[in-house]
Formats: sequence, C-alpha cells, structure tokens
Amino acid sequence: MWAGDPILRVVLVGVAAAAVATIVAVAALWPTGEGRQSAIDNADEFGLVTDRLSATVEEVLDRRCSYSTVDDRQECRTLTLIVHEGPEAGAVVALPEINLRFDYSIPDLAVGDRVILGYEDSTNFYFYADQDRRASLAWLAGLFAVVVIALGRFRGVLALLAMAATLVILVAFVAASVLDGNDPLLVAVVAASAIAFISLYLTHGFTPTTTVALAGTLAALGLTLGLSWMFFELAAFTGLATEEALILPFIAENLDVSAVLLGGAVIGALGALDDVTVTQVATVAELRHHSPHLPTSELFASGIRVGRDHIASTVNTLLLAYAGASMPLILLFAVSDQRLVMVANSEVIAVEIVRTLCGSIGLVAAVPITTALAAAVLRPSMAGHDAVADRAVPSADQSPNPSVAPEVGEVSESPPQREPRWEDFGPVEDE
Repeated sequence: MWAGDPILRVVLVGVAAAAVATIVAVAALWPTGEGRQSAIDNADEFGLVTDRLSATVEEVLDRRCSYSTVDDRQECRTLTLIVHEGPEAGAVVALPEINLRFDYSIPDLAVGDRVILGYEDSTNFYFYADQDRRASLAWLAGLFAVVVIALGRFRGVLALLAMAATLVILVAFVAASVLDGNDPLLVAVVAASAIAFISLYLTHGFTPTTTVALAGTLAALGLTLGLSWMFFELAAFTGLATEEALILPFIAENLDVSAVLLGGAVIGALGALDDVTVTQVATVAELRHHSPHLPTSELFASGIRVGRDHIASTVNTLLLAYAGASMPLILLFAVSDQRLVMVANSEVIAVEIVRTLCGSIGLVAAVPITTALAAAVLRPSMAGHDAVADRAVPSADQSPNPSVAPEVGEVSESPPQREPRWEDFGPVEDE
C-alpha cells in the first residue's frame, strides 16, 4: 500500500499537490472565448480572415499575360475550377493570371487536382490558398494509428487518446486562454503540467512507476522553466523576429509575444522529458526486479550508467526538432555570407539556441532526478538484509555476552516487518 512506504507517501503528496494546483489553475485560466472572438474581429479588419473552400481544377491554360508586351514577353497561367463549397457551390470560377516567371507560390497543377480556394465575401473574390491534402493526411493518420495499436495493443489505444487530449489542451485551452489576455507563460506551464498528468497516467496507468516518473518530469520541467526564463531575460528577446509574431500584436492587444516564445519552449521540452523519465524508472524497476538485494547506491549508479547512454542519444532531440522546422531559414543564413557568431546572434536563431540548450539541460537533469527517486522507492528487499544479519550475528560460543543468549524453550521475538516491495503494488503485466 502507498501508506506503507514513507518515500512513496512523500512523492504521492507532492504529485497530488501539483495535481490540485493544476486543476485550480486550469479552472481559473479557462478561456471565455471573448478574447478569441475579439482577435478574429481584428484580423478580419486587416483582411486576414477569409473562407476556405474546396475546389477541383477544371482547366489549365497557359498563354501570354494580358500585360505582356512585344519587348517583354511574359507567360501566364489561368486556372478554371469548380467550387464545391460556399455560396456558389457548383459554380465554375477563373482565378487571376499567374505569372510563370515570378510567381512560385502556386504549384504546377493539372486537371482534376483538388485545391483549397480562399474566398473574400465582401468582394466576391476567389484566390488560390493551398493544395487539398486532407485525404493524404487522413490516410497517414490512419496508418499511424494502425501501427501504434498493432504494436502497443490496448496501451497503444491509450497513447492515441493521450495524444488527442494533448491536442485539445493546446488548441482549446492554451491558444484561447492566451488570447483572453492571460499570461502566456503561466498558461503554458499549467498546460504542460496538465498534459504530463493526462498523458502519463492515461498511457501507463495509476501505478507507482508512473507517479515516480511524473514527479521526475515535473521537477525537470521546473528546472527547464527556470533556466529558460533566466536566459530569455538575459538575451532580451523581443519575440518579434518572425512575420507571425509581428502580426500578433495587431490582432491580440496587450499580448506579450516574448512570453509566448518562452511558454513554447517549456511545452516543447515536455515531450522529450516524458520519454526520459518513464524509461529511467522502468530501467531502475527492472534492475531491482532482477537484483532484489542490490544496495540502493549501486542501484542508483547502475541506473545512471544506463541513463548516460539514453542522454547521449537524446541530447540532440530538441536541436534536430527545432533545426528541422527551420531549414529554409538556415539556408537563407547560409547564403547571407555572415560569420557564424553573427548568425547565432540574430534573434530568430538565438531563440532556438536558448530553447535547445535549456531544454537539453532539463533532459540531462531528469536522469539523476528520476533515477534517485526510483532508487529511493525501490529499496533492497528485507530478505537480503535478514540473510546478511544471519551471517553477521556471532554464534553462542562467540557471543561477547553469553548471559544474554536465549534460553532453551524461550519464544523468540517475531521477525521485523518486511518493508513494502515494488511487487506489492506494481502494475499487473499486460495480458
């Protein structure tokens, strides 16, 4: 039972307190929707809100541009499409000319391709917005679900549910709450805590293993938050280095864009932390299962040795994630002919550096934190201590005080109560 182990009891109290604080904070920060609606209205005034309608390419016609001259001959492409949605569903519309020399935003479309059109209601104007890739995304999502469930079975289903819950929190809570005017950093921290609770417990169950991993995750997340906040302040990030960030203050008044960046760094570090902490606790539990009498110090050292290999393969996780999402930007800096230190100094790159390094420090710290918690909970079996004690107690002939030896027929005291073991309350193996 939980109450039978003081260390587990302390961990449980700490996790329970964090859960209560998270629930209260979610309730206090839950969005009303007014801020989101106000932002939508502001975006509409700037012409940023348009309808998105599905359509099919009916005809592709290449010819001279209407503004082409004899001295400057230019080729244009005209697209004719059938609209499937909106006020003119079923109608055939023609898009403005596309200059084939200068306009690279529209791909090489063919008859029958599915696209997404933008529609401006006030001017009854259609324009190309994007390709319609919803079908391919749906197939990929289905394939992903099949692979996860095939390997993880029921636990895979729970993992998918946890992923869905994470998306709901990010979209329905984080974005809407920030637009309501709440502090972006506070919202991100609360969201990260809620995601950690839901994803870990939903995927791995309400077990001591999960609780110890969750405690390690929250501790490492707090360290990541502190480091990120300190170095964001030292680096004096404005948060206005990207096009999206420049638009946000106009559509969401009093929005602290730099706090949005910091909150994103905290949430970004959470995914890798979950992996490290769960793996470390599972490793320590497995070591204890096979070596029930191993001293706690040696169990901790063994867990750390495994953790070093885990960190060695994980330390690049955040760097690759951020760099992979910024490849076009990296290419632009590569042709800017600037020194590497000057490129790193630019805010758009420096933000990713701070995110990566602070998140990686949190990952590294998660290993000893979680390993120490698991090793403290998984103390050596009392059977091992009894055996050691039997070998250490001298015989009656060697007793330094024979007068206190038990008399014949005397009833010996009952053996000491065995300390709780992991197996007493550990998870049941999957069927």
